[in-house]
Amino acid sequence: MQDGSFAILPEKESNFENKNYKRIGALLSYTFEKNSLEITGENGYLSLLFYRDDIVRIIMNPNTFPSRQTSLAVVMEPDQLNIIITENKDEILLKSNKLSIKINKQPLLLSISDDNGRVIVEDAPNGMASNKQKEVICFKKMEADDHFYGFGEKTSFLDKRGEKMTMWNTDIYAPHNPEIDALYQSIPYFLTIRQGKAHGIFLDNTSKTVFDMKTSNEDYFFKADTGQLDYYVFAGPKPKDVLEQYTAITGKMPLPPKWALGYHQSRYSYKNEQEVRELVQNFKDRDIPLDAIYLDIHYMDGYRVFTFDEDRFPNPRQLVQDLKEEGIHVVPIVDPGVKEDPEYFVYQEGIRNNQFCKYLDGQVYHGDVWPGNSAFPDFTSEKIRKWWGENHNFYTDLGIEGIWNDMNEPSVFNETKTMDVKVMHENDGDPKTHRELHNIYGMLMGKATYEGLKQNLNGNRPFLLTRAGYAGVQRYATVWTGDNRSFWEHLQMALPMCMNLGMSGIPFCGPDVGGFAHDSNGQLLTRWTQFGTFTPYFRNHCELNSVHQEPWSFGEEYENIIKKYIQERYVWLPYIYTLFQEASILGVPVMRPLVMEYPNDENTLNLSDQFMIGSDLLIAPILTPDTYHRVVYLPKGNWINYWTNEELKGGKHHLVEAAIDILPIFVKKGSIITQGTVKSSTEAKERKLTVHVYPEEEKPSIFRYYEDDGQSFAYENGDYFECVFKASLKERSLDITVDVEHSQYQPEWEEIEILIHGVDSDMNNILNGKIQDGIEHVTDETTRIIIASQNIFTVNN
Repeated sequence: MQDGSFAILPEKESNFENKNYKRIGALLSYTFEKNSLEITGENGYLSLLFYRDDIVRIIMNPNTFPSRQTSLAVVMEPDQLNIIITENKDEILLKSNKLSIKINKQPLLLSISDDNGRVIVEDAPNGMASNKQKEVICFKKMEADDHFYGFGEKTSFLDKRGEKMTMWNTDIYAPHNPEIDALYQSIPYFLTIRQGKAHGIFLDNTSKTVFDMKTSNEDYFFKADTGQLDYYVFAGPKPKDVLEQYTAITGKMPLPPKWALGYHQSRYSYKNEQEVRELVQNFKDRDIPLDAIYLDIHYMDGYRVFTFDEDRFPNPRQLVQDLKEEGIHVVPIVDPGVKEDPEYFVYQEGIRNNQFCKYLDGQVYHGDVWPGNSAFPDFTSEKIRKWWGENHNFYTDLGIEGIWNDMNEPSVFNETKTMDVKVMHENDGDPKTHRELHNIYGMLMGKATYEGLKQNLNGNRPFLLTRAGYAGVQRYATVWTGDNRSFWEHLQMALPMCMNLGMSGIPFCGPDVGGFAHDSNGQLLTRWTQFGTFTPYFRNHCELNSVHQEPWSFGEEYENIIKKYIQERYVWLPYIYTLFQEASILGVPVMRPLVMEYPNDENTLNLSDQFMIGSDLLIAPILTPDTYHRVVYLPKGNWINYWTNEELKGGKHHLVEAAIDILPIFVKKGSIITQGTVKSSTEAKERKLTVHVYPEEEKPSIFRYYEDDGQSFAYENGDYFECVFKASLKERSLDITVDVEHSQYQPEWEEIEILIHGVDSDMNNILNGKIQDGIEHVTDETTRIIIASQNIFTVNN
């Protein structure tokens, strides 16, 4: 941020006129072929290309016919479609089965409608334009009831109406606040909800882009510093439909290894082997579950990537092996900066084989980062990505299966905080400047790392954590929200940040639990850990100069509560893992804003302090100090307090008590929830599956449960288990069925415990057509049925 009055000089004003934008003008001619239309305008050229009936791509180039080359964010090829074209004096109409595009000829403006005739995206009068500075811009009409979501990793509230946001991957250590709109991730995509219906737009431009939903109430615009105006429109009409459409274009998250979903502990830094071993022993002695420990930059020899400091870590192979036997994975950090050192093998290889980013004259670019003067691999080249990925055998040969990419915006210690924008990238034979490709650098590093790990891990799933990324980063990496701080305000901010990342196609995300910078305290860490229990990614991490914030750092009272909620994470893993599998197929997030499930409910449109896990679980964390109650909004339906079984009516706000050891959790009546047991790590076997049934009269309950080995890619060949739990409550009878739909993989659990909530003790309980005898009444309103797992496997198999 810029300080002082200079920041508000009058000549810093910006608008359409003084930027000298030139509108595309009138339509002069066009050609149509199959599923695409090419238009010549007075001041530019336009392509419209249908990818599916519900997805259309629009490209404007002011100088020449648009290139159909996409960035590496895009993985989909256009389908072969039957597009109908009609024309009259004033307009051209393109029509698929799901979308209609009206092209006004004079001036050239677009209006896009869905299959019900609802206008979803319409050019404002300024339409599409460009200027001599190579900027391209597009203005769209804004309706009074438009609400905007997504945009990746942004601060402030859930609904981004009234915000102006910049996409330019930037290392921001401090401050993180609503004024900071350019952070580590650039996801130039958003979803609009209008009167309960949704549509989306993705601007595929890897230079600096801006989305302005603030300046006008009548229109909004998005623009790019350079390159083409290249955007996709997604028809919806449901929020989940838009996410499926967007992730059809940019790809879906692969299933992570199950250990990546457990509790992770990190610090900048655990500086030596003894400290790491003592840390592990502390977790064991205190019976606190743990799946991963991170090694920050101090593990390396002078911050050289692909090395260990022999004094600090004399035998990393033995350390990794010993921890694996305890069910704990080691995740080392790997930055892109390669130390300038002619005696260092990675630098030697990079120089000899032209692997590093260069200026146009061939001079290697060097920048100052942790190792000092450093060179940076050119990840825009497939050959160089392969070289970088193969280097990770240094780690995988030690038994390491997860890597942490940091500083990959790329971050450089200079005034601009990044690489010189005049640096050239090879870009697989299509050279472009860093100005043009900056935002995709971190994602391509992730691609190189993930694919290298996958190649080296003999069929095991890699885990990759990244700070920087672009659209499509979900194909390779988990995203954490960077260098937050140990403030209650940052805990509050983490909810809408993670929800909007999920709405941007990134289901696997989370903040540093407890805050990275500043000093945490017992109450803050307790409330943050409660929230972290249900964030898709669950890591406690803090910086070098802050107080320690391991689970036991603030005394026994807080330790016991923090331990309880880390254990709860493992109890909930069967439910969470099923949602991850759903995300990998449909692109929908695990952690969801309520507006995704209830887009017609005006109370959810900007609800930023509570969230859903899946469709049936509502989490309402405590987000302020010394607070033991809060207002919770429950949407329509009836809801059950998870801890007390109290039933609450939906469609209204409730004042809920929450002592320091209580995270408010509500289960929607009529749902089914699966749970496991407390374990030391995900490596421990799951002996029992608990199925919670919350039946509702005359409303069937259904939950599709998924399981696989949690480790390999064998599920891609059908090695998984899937069953559907159903419950139907009528009069004095509860009929439960378990339909096994796929059982090429046999789960580890040996018995299933079915807990039926909210029913009388004299209810007839029927399981798979048989009345159950010998059931246990836990309370007057909770009944337990226990069955052997083999009795499940034989049903409809």
